[in-house]
Amino acid sequence: MSQWKEVLDEAARYATGYLDDLPERRVGSGATLAELRETLGGKLPEQGENPREVIAALARHADPGIVASSSGRFFGFVIGGATPAALAADWLTSAWDQNAGLYVIGPAASVVEETAGRWLADLLGLPAGVSAGFVTGAQMANFTGLAVALHEVLGRAGWDVAERGLWGAPPVRVLAGQGRHGTIDRALRFLGAGTGAIVEIEMDDQGRMLPSALRAALADGPAIVCAQLGNVNSGALDPVGEICDLAHERGAWVHVDGAFGLWAAASPRLRGLVEGVAKADSWATDAHKWLNVPYDSGLIFCAHPGAHRATMGARAGYLVHGADGERDALDYGPEHSRRARGFAVYAALRALGRDGVADLVDRCCALATRFAERLAASGKVEILGDVVLNQVLVRVPGEDASTRELIDRVQRDGTCWMSGTTWQGQAAMRISVSNWSTTEEDVDRSVAAIVSLIPG
Repeated sequence: MSQWKEVLDEAARYATGYLDDLPERRVGSGATLAELRETLGGKLPEQGENPREVIAALARHADPGIVASSSGRFFGFVIGGATPAALAADWLTSAWDQNAGLYVIGPAASVVEETAGRWLADLLGLPAGVSAGFVTGAQMANFTGLAVALHEVLGRAGWDVAERGLWGAPPVRVLAGQGRHGTIDRALRFLGAGTGAIVEIEMDDQGRMLPSALRAALADGPAIVCAQLGNVNSGALDPVGEICDLAHERGAWVHVDGAFGLWAAASPRLRGLVEGVAKADSWATDAHKWLNVPYDSGLIFCAHPGAHRATMGARAGYLVHGADGERDALDYGPEHSRRARGFAVYAALRALGRDGVADLVDRCCALATRFAERLAASGKVEILGDVVLNQVLVRVPGEDASTRELIDRVQRDGTCWMSGTTWQGQAAMRISVSNWSTTEEDVDRSVAAIVSLIPG
């Protein structure tokens, strides 16, 4: 018997059982911290153990602490599931164990990412010829996009960041909406630009950047404008086309944080919400959100491939660099050696096709609307703001404490799982519908559980 078969069969047996049980599985974790430390902790064994027994024990002991975030009734944060084709491709990715950094050590990985990047750019309405990088998630996609932006806008001002760094550089203003995601601030900290570079732009009551406020704040000098497609609370999308026009009039770079909202471009019904998105200079999004591939899978696109490569690329005598069109992935992201993330993205796109991606996005949005309508019909909660995409904000009328108590009860109940947030100074329960497998029955079952758990 192959040395691989016994241990991989054990893993497959558990994995398929877990996936088959997802429709009825408790969504939240069923174990305490102390219980998990008791079963998964302890001292490192002095002697090695049988690999099959190790996997069996790992599955048995970890299972109570697994949050069923792939469940059709998981609505916390913005987390998709994993489609069958994407998950199977991810298994192959582990078996092949390719280092995707250089073409020479992962030719198939390189070509698959080149192809998937081109397909995605077309699907998302981006200009032909944009460069694409496969990163861990929107955090590193925003990091990469802002790194390229800093190098480019300072280069235009006569400052070579690659050689001279940021010490003594002309100040760069980063104009971003009040409702921006925290990954923008964190990326600027990582880059050494600091959050003090941010100029906050006023937003409307739905969380969209106000173009009039942006116009008033724009000035001469190196600048980056961060537009957002998909406010993490309301789902609202900035008027990206108008933002691009205003920013480019003053020579600013436009970076789009489209972690989930950029996928609206894949839907003919929703595409108007991102009109003008192709005018931007860089775009960040996640495949592990609305494309439903396994973690981790983020994407960065850039309309200036030369600037992208100049910022992120690496050269060394010991490396064998691609030639004659061979694509080295390390030229497009911050990692040197990394997992071949593109295989799962490629498989997901082929299995879904253009129509399937559009249907996935449209269904999630329709189910979010169903959530809002049915919860509002109970008369026991209020829906805050409009349901623009897949996000729903729910509040128990009255004190914040009642809303927070409801969130805690829902999470402990296990029928479904939602997270909490603060929106416009009020506590709210945030529902995000991002999973390909979520059904109307999942929504109705979840609504019934929520209504039954409302305090008072």
